[in-house]
Amino acid sequence: MHVLVAGGAGYIGSVLVPVLLERGHRVTVIDRMYFGDTLAQARARFGEKLRIVRADVRGFDQSLLKSIDAVVDLSGISNDPSCELEPKLTRSVNIDGAKRLAVAAREQGVRRYVFSSSCSVYGHGEGLGLTETSARRPVSLYARAKAEVEDFLLELGQSSRGEMEVTCLRLATVFGLSPRMRFDLAINVMTKNAYVQRRIMVDGGGRQWRPFVHVRDAARAFELGLTSEAPKVAGEVFNVGSAMANVQILNLAFRVRDAIPGTEVVHAPTDPDLRDYNVSFDKVEGALPFRAEKSVDDGIHEVLGALRDGVVDPEERRYYTMRQYVFLREAERAHRELSVEGQILSDATRVGAEAARDR
Repeated sequence: MHVLVAGGAGYIGSVLVPVLLERGHRVTVIDRMYFGDTLAQARARFGEKLRIVRADVRGFDQSLLKSIDAVVDLSGISNDPSCELEPKLTRSVNIDGAKRLAVAAREQGVRRYVFSSSCSVYGHGEGLGLTETSARRPVSLYARAKAEVEDFLLELGQSSRGEMEVTCLRLATVFGLSPRMRFDLAINVMTKNAYVQRRIMVDGGGRQWRPFVHVRDAARAFELGLTSEAPKVAGEVFNVGSAMANVQILNLAFRVRDAIPGTEVVHAPTDPDLRDYNVSFDKVEGALPFRAEKSVDDGIHEVLGALRDGVVDPEERRYYTMRQYVFLREAERAHRELSVEGQILSDATRVGAEAARDR
């Protein structure tokens, strides 16, 4: 197939795109590339089979969809703090942009559409083993946006009368190594803090449940969403993760501590975390040949090994979503205030050189 991956240079996308290319698909990526060129190796390896377009889902050239068989939408501002930084921008990208992409895909005759949702839509869940039919109680803008787009996409797919097959994957909290590394996800950041500071801070009491899934397992789930027979995935919502990876946050901290001796676990004086959800993954395991292969402990040791070997730099700004967005916002503001005819230093250098020549 020819697959368009929106947000394909992100944390999951930069793992998924090479997987799709290895399976023989052609891939077009739409991404703003806010976090750098994370697909350089894939581009060097696969050449013309990979096309990267620096664009925004809110305003890309819709002719890009003319030759597309399937879309994976991984786009959007990720994590709760980053979404709350600019709520208006978040709604514009995560809701309006996602809907625009889906409508354009339908108009261009795209057959298969897979959306990256989140188990965070369950918010403050009631009971253990929440299923895809359990009540959604999102408590953050990020989660509310996911829930709204889910509803929109499923209705769009239903109204297409089989012409567009929509699948929503509600991912558990993702962990593990990626070319676009993230140290603002629970397992990754706890491991990093234990390694660098020998200290883990537990927020919200630590009794809250979270499900987890490795980034490569998540990528396999998206590939299955693209390639499985339509009756198995069309119009369906799947939780993606593993029952064994439902973990309470305090227990997670202890597991990281055990992997890095000498680490102190400290409780932060914060309010209880409203997000608390323990999730069932029976549906995806029953309908698709999906089983999570990587455990929570695998992820801890994987990230720890990369830190010890110097594969990832724990101080790299782009590995922290919120920090990078703040940097980009300040850079945009400085450019707006200081630039003359779109230039800052380069134009000033030219003017200075001309003045010196005139003297």
